[in-house]
Amino acid sequence: MNEDQLKSFLSAQTFAVAGASSKREKYGNKVFRALLDSGREVYPLNPVADAIEGHRAFATIADLAEVPEAVSIITPPQVTRRIVDDAIRAGVKHVWMQPGAEDEQASQAAREAGLNVIDDGSCILVLLARMA
Repeated sequence: MNEDQLKSFLSAQTFAVAGASSKREKYGNKVFRALLDSGREVYPLNPVADAIEGHRAFATIADLAEVPEAVSIITPPQVTRRIVDDAIRAGVKHVWMQPGAEDEQASQAAREAGLNVIDDGSCILVLLARMA
């Protein structure tokens, strides 16, 4: 785990959670709530939900009114590739592929595009809990 990469990710002003879920027991919901609870501006990305935890959900990064600086990804690897492609096109600066979302092709594309990539199996929930 590269501490500088983690600090850089968490110093972003705006976040999106790809794979945010309306089901509270799901990891995507827990990550979304943890970022909200830490006082960050967070947008849920979910193509089938209208709202998550009372916040309007968006299908894609392109649907957001502003480009988030950082995206936490909690999706199957084949979906991660599309999320990362969308993030690169939109101008996102940081992506964190949560455990199980990692995809080598997506990681390589993001690094080649100059994004800060966290894909080492570290979990944002663990880091946020340590900081609380």
